[in-house]
Amino acid sequence: MPLQDAIKERLDHYLVRTGLAPSRRVAQELVERGMVRINGRGSKKSEIVGAEDRVEVAAADRRAAIEPNAGLALEVLHEDAAVIVVNKPGGIPCHPIQAGERDTVMNAIVARFPDTATAGEKPLEGGLVHRLDNGTSGALLIARNRRAFEKLRDAIRAGRIARRYEALVAGSLERKIQIDTPIAHHAKNARKMVVGDPSSANPKRAGRAATTLAEPIRRIGEFTLLSVAPKTGSRHQIRVHLASLGHPIVGDTLYGGPAIATLAPGRFWLHLCELAFDSPAVGHVKVIAPVPPDLKKLID
Repeated sequence: MPLQDAIKERLDHYLVRTGLAPSRRVAQELVERGMVRINGRGSKKSEIVGAEDRVEVAAADRRAAIEPNAGLALEVLHEDAAVIVVNKPGGIPCHPIQAGERDTVMNAIVARFPDTATAGEKPLEGGLVHRLDNGTSGALLIARNRRAFEKLRDAIRAGRIARRYEALVAGSLERKIQIDTPIAHHAKNARKMVVGDPSSANPKRAGRAATTLAEPIRRIGEFTLLSVAPKTGSRHQIRVHLASLGHPIVGDTLYGGPAIATLAPGRFWLHLCELAFDSPAVGHVKVIAPVPPDLKKLID
C-alpha cells in the first residue's frame, strides 16, 4: 500500500494510522515477525517511511491462531455477552507460546467460546485480560470481543479491577502490611524478577512501581495464610514482594519457598480467589473462585 501523503512517520505509527494494525503493540509484533516489507525488503519498527515507499503486510499465518481443545475441561465461574471468568487450575499455562500448543486455558476456552480467539491484540492470547503464572490458580478474566477487551485492559491498568489472592507463606506474619518496593527483571536469570533499586539511574535496575497489600488470615504451623491484594500488575509481583520480606510462598522454590512433596512440580500455594470488575454487558460482577483440592488439603 503506497503512502497517500508526503508526511514521513515511523513505520509502526503508519501501520496503525492506515488500519493495517489495530495498535502499535500489534504493529511492532508484525514487524518483528518479518511480516512487514518496505519496497520489497525487510523492515524495522522504528524505520521512517514516506510517500515514495510501498508498505506491504503479509497475510497472517493461520497456524498462529489458538487451536481449540475441547478435551481440556475448565470450570466457568461467570459468563455474559462480554466476558468469561474461569477457575484456572494450577500447572496449566494461560495461553500458547507457539503455534500448535493445545494444553492451555485459551485452547479450552476457544473450543467453547470461539469469539474469545480474536478479542485481543495477540493471536496466541485471544481475549486474555490478565494472566496468572503457570503455578498459580484462580479466577481468570477473558474478553469476548475487542470492545470489552479494550475497556477491561484500561480498567486493570487504572486499578479498577479488584483482585484478592490467598497465599500460604513461610514464617509468621502478624499484622497487615503494605509493600511498595519496585519490581525489576533479574540481570542474569530471565525466569526471575527482583526488587528494584529506586536510586538507580538505570531504568531496568530501578524497576517498575509496585504495591501489594497483605493481611494474615490465620497461622498454620510454621506457615501463615494471607489475604493478598495487588494494586499494580508487575510480573511475579506477589511472589517477589512476599519473598523480599522473608515470607516466600510455600512451594515457590524459584523465590526461596519451602518445597512441598504433595504439590506438583512448578505448583505453589497462590490462588486468585476473588475478582470484582464492571462488565461492559451486565455491570458490576464479583466472582469467587473456590480454593482447589491440592491447596486446600495443605491447610485443612
